[in-house]
Amino acid sequence: MEPIIAIVLALIGYALGSAKLVNQGNEALVERLGKYHRKLKPGLNFIVPFLDQIVMEDTTREQILDVKPQNVITKDGIYMEIDAVVYWRIVEIEKSFYAVDDLQQALSNLATTTVREVIAQKTVEEANMSRADMDKSILDQLNPTSRTWGVEILRLDFQRITPPESVQKSMEEERAAEIRKRAVIAAAEGERQAAIKKAEGTKTSMEIISEAIRSHPESKDILRYLVAQDYVQASQKLGESNNAKIVFVDPANSTDMFQELIAESVTKEDDGKTSGNGKN
Repeated sequence: MEPIIAIVLALIGYALGSAKLVNQGNEALVERLGKYHRKLKPGLNFIVPFLDQIVMEDTTREQILDVKPQNVITKDGIYMEIDAVVYWRIVEIEKSFYAVDDLQQALSNLATTTVREVIAQKTVEEANMSRADMDKSILDQLNPTSRTWGVEILRLDFQRITPPESVQKSMEEERAAEIRKRAVIAAAEGERQAAIKKAEGTKTSMEIISEAIRSHPESKDILRYLVAQDYVQASQKLGESNNAKIVFVDPANSTDMFQELIAESVTKEDDGKTSGNGKN
């Protein structure tokens, strides 16, 4: 019985020693006698005790690398402080272990160097206005190298691009001047459109009146009446003021009707003044 128990215990120990559980989202590397043997997927896996050894287990999920703030000089010779974040994940775990010694440090150095190179090709204004283009350019340069380490760079986000205070002030003044310029242009364009609309309206009105006169010659008297009435109304408004005034009327355009209206208006004005004096 004792040998049987010993064998059973040995088998149980062997099973426990050979069973390896890999969590979801992770992968593990197995070496046999010091040499890469195979990769373990998530779930329950079995290895050969004493011969096989798990040398690495890491996540294949997306990871974040915070690139430390860096002072970078732009194309136009201005120093700016750049703060960025890199999002990456392992796609080939064996390369990430065997192809590079310190993966995190290598990625940090690679991202920092590439950011410096890309920013150096931009002016301050371009660096602030074309961040999406810079992100794409940086990714295009990062991934060829990172893939040799079994890593894919998913994206790079600039958290902060800070130019010197004097440059910030100049940029703000330039933006304010541009806004004022656009406002002036918009106001001028609005006035131009209003003048065009008014001229078009006047032209249309004159065309309608001309057509009416041509079609109905008797409407000339009506037109003269309307013009005379406008003169009279204007004279009345001027007469209400205590200030001295002079009204010029073109005699060539006057008619009997116009004269009658003026006379009537003057009579009304005199009667009003007379009654006013009587009350006093």
